Amino acid sequence: MKILKLNSISPIADETFRGYEYSDSVENPEGIILRSFAMHDYPLGEDLLAVARAGAGVNNIPIEKCTEQGIVVFNTPGANANAVKELVLCELFLGGRKVVDGANWVQSLKGQEGVGKLVEKGKGKFAGQEVLGKTLGVIGLGAIGAMVANAAIDLGMSVMGYDPYISVKNAWLINNRVKFTSELSAIFANCDYITLHVPLTPATKGMIGKDAIAACKDGVVIINNARGDLVDSDAMIEAVASGKVSRYITDFPDEKLLGRENILCVPHLGASTPEAEDNCAYMAAKQLTDYLENGNITNSVNYPAVSMPRTSVSRVCVHHKNVKEILSKILAIVSSQGVNIAHMQDQSRGEYAYLVLDLDDTLSPEAVELIRRVSGVIRVRVL
Repeated sequence: MKILKLNSISPIADETFRGYEYSDSVENPEGIILRSFAMHDYPLGEDLLAVARAGAGVNNIPIEKCTEQGIVVFNTPGANANAVKELVLCELFLGGRKVVDGANWVQSLKGQEGVGKLVEKGKGKFAGQEVLGKTLGVIGLGAIGAMVANAAIDLGMSVMGYDPYISVKNAWLINNRVKFTSELSAIFANCDYITLHVPLTPATKGMIGKDAIAACKDGVVIINNARGDLVDSDAMIEAVASGKVSRYITDFPDEKLLGRENILCVPHLGASTPEAEDNCAYMAAKQLTDYLENGNITNSVNYPAVSMPRTSVSRVCVHHKNVKEILSKILAIVSSQGVNIAHMQDQSRGEYAYLVLDLDDTLSPEAVELIRRVSGVIRVRVL
């Protein structure tokens, strides 16, 4: 099988892809692994089975188009969580202490006499506040948000968390001193610092706009390491200029935001550590190869999770629309061949579903073709 890499990927993936034709120039790949490469105008070949994003965000991948063609899209939630958490903590301190401004000012003193005295005289304008005893609002309690919330508790902060979709797993991992709220308004009204950790969707785009900012405490610090478009840049510029927001720190620079006092733009450094790149590459490679070789789906953003050990002679994997009678028609075809089904999983996700059949014998090519012809079937693979 062939795997195309569309970005530089950590060499840690090389071992997982041993035995594959793996490079940045292969043609007609069955799999693609990438980081930030923009795929929206990239041709999706007929042989392409899966795309693995070595990272969490997938807005650079045409998800809907992939889904319609039976192409599974994976991401690596949590693989870079510690790296992003550490950057958020750094920004949390920078939000209250004008370290960057002060350091830049000190550099401007080069060549002047009596730098020590000048520093002592001028340092007052860079005074800041401590995070101890302040309240942090964490919007989104996935892998990163949960780690940030726990770390802030350890720093002596009060923490409020908002996430209507929190998983049971993450809920158990969060310190019991974190106060959960079902209302965003409670975060805005009570928090001195707010950090964003939600995906960019039509519902979350611009969620931090004029109305949300107006509902915040005066002098709030807002940190965005999730996605740039979660925040209305024009509204934020106005709020920072008025002092309503004392500082805005974002990992997603926007030309509008540059060169403005109390707005700190970081060059998308959230996952830029060798440890995070290794973790993401390893996780993406494992998920991609497990799907290509075994049909198992773990951490897909467009198809349901289905995973079974290989214990039978043959495995048939079917991507199909989530509509009535498709499953019964497929099973009838298998039954007509006199082939026993040893194990089966059929899971749905919205309008689409994924079926895995482990069989005690191999289906004939004619039977496989009959399955392909069932209305609503998108893709059939025999492993």
